[in-house]
Amino acid sequence: MTQRVLVAAAAASVLSTLLMAAPAVAQEKEKCYGIAVAGQNDCANLSGTHSCSGQSKVSADAGEWKYVAKGTCASMKGMSADQAKMKAKKS
Repeated sequence: MTQRVLVAAAAASVLSTLLMAAPAVAQEKEKCYGIAVAGQNDCANLSGTHSCSGQSKVSADAGEWKYVAKGTCASMKGMSADQAKMKAKKS
């Protein structure tokens, strides 16, 4: 092989590696309250009784949240943080 062919092959190899290793375009996410299944919340709850993921005790608790694709929370029957806080005040 000529030097030109070797350089072209090396460049193609590097380029394909970079393209495969590049992460997909990050999808915007939002917190969606009231949809987490028990033990599958993403982080701390509104009431402050825990501060870690996976510690929810009840499914569909209005104070627990999961990250979902932006714009999908309402269709999942979930609430925004403000809506969840208002529901907690009424309870």
